[in-house]
Amino acid sequence: MLKINKQDALNYHAQSPAGKIEVIPTKPMSTQLDLALAYSPGVAEPCKAIAANKDDVYKYTAKGNLVGVISNGTAVLGLGNIGPDASKPVMEGKGVLFKKFAGIDCFDIEIDATDPDEFIRIVKSLEPTFGGINLEDIKAPECFRIETALREQMNIPLMHDDQHGTAIISSAALLNGLEVVGKKIGEIKLVVSGAGAAAISCLRLYLELGLKRENVVVFDKDGLITPQRTDLADMQLFFATERSISTLAEAMDGADVFLGLSAANVLPAELLLKMAANPIVFALANPDPEIAYEVAMATRPDIIMATGRSDHPNQVNNVLGFPYIFRGALDVRATEINEAMKLAAVKALSDLAKEPVPEMVNKAYGDNTLSFGRTYLIPKPLDPRLITAVSPAVAKAAIDSGVARVHIDNWFAYEDELRARLGVNQKLMNRITQAARSNPKRVVFAEGDTYKILKAAQILHDEGIAKPILLGNREKIARIAQENSLDLEGCQIIDILHEEAKREEYAELFYQKRQRRGITLYEGRRLLRERNYFGSMMLETGEADAFITGLSKDYGKSIVPSLQVIGVAEGVKRVASMYIIQHKKGPFFFADTTVNIDPTAEEMVGIIGLSAQAVKFFDTEPRVAVISYSNFGSNPGELPDKARRATELAKARYPELILDGEMQANTALNPELLREQYPFSPLADKGGANTLIFPNVISGNIAYKVLQEIGGAEVIGPVLMGMRKPVHILQLGASVREIVNMAAIAVVDAQHPEGKGL
Repeated sequence: MLKINKQDALNYHAQSPAGKIEVIPTKPMSTQLDLALAYSPGVAEPCKAIAANKDDVYKYTAKGNLVGVISNGTAVLGLGNIGPDASKPVMEGKGVLFKKFAGIDCFDIEIDATDPDEFIRIVKSLEPTFGGINLEDIKAPECFRIETALREQMNIPLMHDDQHGTAIISSAALLNGLEVVGKKIGEIKLVVSGAGAAAISCLRLYLELGLKRENVVVFDKDGLITPQRTDLADMQLFFATERSISTLAEAMDGADVFLGLSAANVLPAELLLKMAANPIVFALANPDPEIAYEVAMATRPDIIMATGRSDHPNQVNNVLGFPYIFRGALDVRATEINEAMKLAAVKALSDLAKEPVPEMVNKAYGDNTLSFGRTYLIPKPLDPRLITAVSPAVAKAAIDSGVARVHIDNWFAYEDELRARLGVNQKLMNRITQAARSNPKRVVFAEGDTYKILKAAQILHDEGIAKPILLGNREKIARIAQENSLDLEGCQIIDILHEEAKREEYAELFYQKRQRRGITLYEGRRLLRERNYFGSMMLETGEADAFITGLSKDYGKSIVPSLQVIGVAEGVKRVASMYIIQHKKGPFFFADTTVNIDPTAEEMVGIIGLSAQAVKFFDTEPRVAVISYSNFGSNPGELPDKARRATELAKARYPELILDGEMQANTALNPELLREQYPFSPLADKGGANTLIFPNVISGNIAYKVLQEIGGAEVIGPVLMGMRKPVHILQLGASVREIVNMAAIAVVDAQHPEGKGL
């Protein structure tokens, strides 16, 4: 599990602007006419249209893509009844997940009402605002009554995710687990620990899948649920048992499945031995399950185990469900989320787990063995196929069950729309970070006695992304760590001025490498007192796996030592750099932005090849445009001529690439313009370019910095391409987040099977 520092969490939420969400206009607001259209008097026209036809609210407002995340804070996961104000960070977080995974906008609404009737009245009154309602963190048994009443009274999709999200994900895992062990759901014996909202909803959905109620035994914190209990809601009493048992040990005798939605460590290991062959255990209490994963696996080698934790196989995570379920429901304007839609989501998740796992998912989780079976019952949360698997299934079920007000005729076009809504960029760094965690490498930092590097090192260690090695003055590092409450345990610290023997060893090696390039042994000894040379030698000798520098030095000065010590990869004549531009329209890749000041056409061909290879490294098909101020010869000049020549040479060298040029940047990025004006371009029917090759470093550098500052894009890089081993140079003054991102890339770079850099 990730180690979360309290102050980091508080700082994350407090940094300006406070919180995690904001409202961004979707229409131009730059002129008086824009404002008049947006508000008075222009806004009167859509108001009148909606008054005449209520359904036009979906045409003229954001309602159709807006979900309300609503809670009263009475049952916040892991925190209990903390109230509506304290629940707001959680609800904002839920809204962020809706946006990240399904492109759905959210307002979080925290209601100061514990009386169910008052809560129902308030939420019902919000129906004109939202296209859907996600109820969250409402305690049982009130949540059952609230959801039932609101579903009856409202005509928009509504779901209490604490109940149904867990039910849907665990149902898919259960069906697949039973398939693996060759059992039928109608014949299994099920023991449940917990009788809250999630547990009861799971049982209700399992019944829809064929579970027999008489084969179910449920326990809560007060013991076995029997008809004689007077402290339970009707939905809980529905699963009361008449069996002559009283203890969990008795219930586990011969049980096929254990479902835990209760508390940590309530299932003793010895009770697993009483279960039937090939038992299935879903220990879903978070963060600590009903029985520890390692204990369960050691006790019963034939067990199939699922938890709610990301560091074990078969994570039952609601993010596999709710974003995509609401996406499908909203897109057909469903009046509710019914059982058919839930079951469709179950089947979609179950079926997706049986399909071959894409390479990008394998890379994200650092596991090339992912395939349907005991340790892979349900898809991984970062699988990009989820939105095109679950959302269409839910939408189809809504249409078939008669609750959809809009029908979809072209399902292929709908899947394209879903991909466009989300944008691959939403998950690019997630996949890189997950891949790094799967096999963290030793990353040496030249500027190890600066606050930003030390803070990044703490994060990298705590999150299991990398094994930091810090070059710097020990006393200075200790002082910075103490002043800023940094925990550097687990980070190796090397003060190179106190490493005389190692410096002498490295100097001799460096001299042997560069003695015919003007380096004497004396000069080698002098240079090895510099951290960039020392760190590069650590990488060269295998005492580190990647090297990062450049935070406080000019790019050119930072790269020279690594070029002298490490050198370029085989077949590469010149290294180049690339920035990843993360934008809502998708990831874009800009090269060269920092290294080659004014490359020749022939040198640009090498940059194109390196960039295409790097883009593939990030699990993206490169669509390359060579940029100039001219479109296919429309303007003469030295730069267009060079770009045109580079394009011709690159097409000959890389015939498999989707590549064209020379062209202006807006032309390259605008597929409609390409199709209209330049339909002959191979980029025209491929959605435009995602990789831009600039004619010189001036244009590339200006472009990414403008986008970074005023274009609403997150910029990652520069990614150094063409080195023999993983070396990456930070931009001067990089932020802590940028350092962490670069380190994650460096780790995955170092995981490359050939041991070569990008």
